[in-house]
Amino acid sequence: MNIELKNVTKKYGTGYALKGADLSLSPGKIYGLAGPNGSGKSTILKLITGLSFPDSGTVLIDGKPAARNLTGSIAYLTELDMFYDPFRVKDMIDFYGSQFADFQRDKAFYLLQEMKIDEDKIIGKLSKGNRGRLKLVLTLARDAPVLLLDEPLSGLDPMVRESIVKSLLTYLELEKQTVIIATHEIQEIEQILDEVIVVFNGRIEEKKDVEELREESGLSLLQWLKQFIEEKS
Repeated sequence: MNIELKNVTKKYGTGYALKGADLSLSPGKIYGLAGPNGSGKSTILKLITGLSFPDSGTVLIDGKPAARNLTGSIAYLTELDMFYDPFRVKDMIDFYGSQFADFQRDKAFYLLQEMKIDEDKIIGKLSKGNRGRLKLVLTLARDAPVLLLDEPLSGLDPMVRESIVKSLLTYLELEKQTVIIATHEIQEIEQILDEVIVVFNGRIEEKKDVEELREESGLSLLQWLKQFIEEKS
């Protein structure tokens, strides 16, 4: 699915989360949303899902205004941990299967094995790392054309992050998916990104091909981002 933001502005109270944002995204790529805390990354994802609406401008999904009724086409991993703690892991899989027509139970159980999560474990007794991995399992098991990941590596230890990033390309179906990852863990995900989108003070400042950026600047993506943000600050 193609995603467009056209001159989008979003305010919370008296502050701007986004100011005149323009963005165009197409299937077959993994996009990284990068920027400091409060720059507008999560707001962009919420606008795409239809969980939030712009104060001005338009957000289009395949030419249609973003709205809640499109959630069947969008798999969204939020930064929040929203589980029913008394459930077992397999109960959450059953719940997701009842909520999303595109949820693939076989894929979910396969991913549980890959991420070494016991399906009979009570969710309230899972470690923070395993709760993070379970969120990924539930999101990646959806056969949705748009995949939004908000801080998918948050709270995971470095070794777990590395294994998940290496596995992501296996779990994704890039020929038909538009994938957007908002994260501070740029160094960990750089290897899988096609393009980076820099959000700063509510504005989309840059959208660059990661490979070309490295060749032109001679810097890693993380080094380039640090330099870019220092210049903007």
